[in-house]
Amino acid sequence: MHDIRAIRENPGLFDEGLAKRGLAPMASQLVELDQRRRDNIAHTQSLQAERKELSQRYGQLKARGETVPSELELRVQFLKQHVPQAEEEEGKLQSELDSLLAAIPNLPLADVPEGADEEKNAEMHLIGSQPDFDFDPKEHDAIGPALGLDFETGAALAGSRFTFVRGSAARLHRALGQFMLDTLTRDHGYEEAVVPLLVRDEIMFGTGQLPKFAEDSFRTEDGRWLIPTSEVSLTNSVREQILSEAELPLRFTALTPCFRSEAGAAGRDTRGYIRQHQFEKAEMVSITTPETSDAEHERMTACAEDILTKLGLHFRRMKLCTGDMGFSAARTYDLEVWLPGQARYREISSCSTCTDFQARRMNARYRPEGEKGTRFVHTLNGSGLAVGRTLVAVIENYQQADGSVAVPQALQPYLRGLNRLEPSA
Repeated sequence: MHDIRAIRENPGLFDEGLAKRGLAPMASQLVELDQRRRDNIAHTQSLQAERKELSQRYGQLKARGETVPSELELRVQFLKQHVPQAEEEEGKLQSELDSLLAAIPNLPLADVPEGADEEKNAEMHLIGSQPDFDFDPKEHDAIGPALGLDFETGAALAGSRFTFVRGSAARLHRALGQFMLDTLTRDHGYEEAVVPLLVRDEIMFGTGQLPKFAEDSFRTEDGRWLIPTSEVSLTNSVREQILSEAELPLRFTALTPCFRSEAGAAGRDTRGYIRQHQFEKAEMVSITTPETSDAEHERMTACAEDILTKLGLHFRRMKLCTGDMGFSAARTYDLEVWLPGQARYREISSCSTCTDFQARRMNARYRPEGEKGTRFVHTLNGSGLAVGRTLVAVIENYQQADGSVAVPQALQPYLRGLNRLEPSA
């Protein structure tokens, strides 16, 4: 959510940020609507004050048994009719302004590269090296079924983009999730949480899923939403609160199922385990002060990188361009892991700073030490990691010529020392 006062004070800067996002200027429209709203508020308050004064005079005359002048009678009746109309108009103008502001994405930070799509994303660094094979590596959907990635049963149970995971693949999936949680909590100081998977409208609004992206999520018949990521629940845990500066930063993590309709990705990644309607993800969320949010963004991304490094996977960090960032993000780093079967990099983590954009939607603030006033917090979120995509990366990078998959050393304690997953006969 954007601050209309900041738009009034610097409309050119606001439109410049929209242009980087590929959007038409809106500052003049917003400022004009806001001026109408402010004028109407002043008019309404004037009418309310007059109604109060004249009503008191009217009551005093009646109490004394005196005749009420006709002009006073008429004016009181006029105000009785027109004050509610002015109040109603005030509400309509406020609602119209709020709706416009709610549909505008966050503005990119100055260091974000400009571009229309992923072709303009900037590579920041490479970690590790691509594995060497003495055979032609296969894609995970060719190896996975023998290990327990059952695409046919998943589709029979729930339709396309659902997978029934069993056997060795299910054990590996569980091990990955536990390894991610342990790394984030023990090594990086995140507080583990178990969160609601169903949330109300205002919770989805707070992190930016509503109103613009309703079709990307699943809604239940009672009006609640299945979370597309635990970012929604974790970030909103501080909504409508005033925190002390000493409490910050807050760092949370949760391993949850996530649900996405993938309405905007029709026809993409229809094979395999890359893009599912239901998947698990270890999420990271940080609540910080504005002064520390840039450093927290680097820290959060480094935490996700640490998980990939410990798994021995080759990956790169990308800084997303303005046209490829999410709605609430002001800057996003994607981590893309190398998949030898596909011979390409694929996103496995996305870490974003949202500045105070989500905090304004949630009314989440803090009180700086020694100050009476409050400021909006900054919020950040990131994947640490998407479990299904990490499973795909392990299968493809650790595949053997006989169809087995070596288990990364970091995961072996979670599999009772098992160092290889054997395909079923």
